Amino acid sequence: MSSIENVFLPGVPKDYILERLAASPGNEIASGKLLSPASSAALAINCIGWFIEQANLFPPLPGLEGLFPAEIVDVEFQARFPWRGGHHPWLDGVVITKTHLIGIESKRYEPFRDAKKAAFSDAYERPVWEGLEPYAALKDALRSNELRYQHLDAVQLIKHALGLCTEAKRRELQPALFYLYAEPAHLLHSDKGRSAIARHRAEIAEFSERASSARIQFAAASYNDWIGRWPTDDRYLAEHAKSISFVFEL
Repeated sequence: MSSIENVFLPGVPKDYILERLAASPGNEIASGKLLSPASSAALAINCIGWFIEQANLFPPLPGLEGLFPAEIVDVEFQARFPWRGGHHPWLDGVVITKTHLIGIESKRYEPFRDAKKAAFSDAYERPVWEGLEPYAALKDALRSNELRYQHLDAVQLIKHALGLCTEAKRRELQPALFYLYAEPAHLLHSDKGRSAIARHRAEIAEFSERASSARIQFAAASYNDWIGRWPTDDRYLAEHAKSISFVFEL
């Protein structure tokens, strides 16, 4: 990608999304990361961002189908913790329905890079986990090294869950967290790559099982799994699906 203009697919509100990125702490624009062919943000803002001006077309997320239809779709969403100061989580996307606040965490190549570290500050020891006891238990297991994930950034998901629960309560909505991940096609060409994909999926399944009794709903799917369920009777939506899959080599 040689310029910002080339980052955006047809139908994606470029100026609005650039404003959202500039307001978030990811430094995607100034750092030049958004222009990288491997940009994770480019995938998320193009796929999710296309629905900002047509939220009614947003296809239900696998595992959360009963929460739809969408009323609002946005990107770069901050879900603040129940305390002031510090770093509060930013999610790649958000969907607001009549009853739910759904945060979307999107991944592209990140799960298949360095092993994930379990770092929590002392702030997370505060008594703020009512209804989120399974996430508190995950936090403690990760901190003690009783539990380790090689591909799944469980620390980030735990922080997102806490932020979303807090933000949903402020808005008088129910919270949900969706993990949306790519499985880069080149990984399918080697035993090592296929093994990494399988292990990532196994880690997601384990995390989901451990978190299943919390008051925040959690679900996950690959981009291919989700896009493969999009309706084909809308020509523009079908063209968007093809563009996402082709440009980002899903």
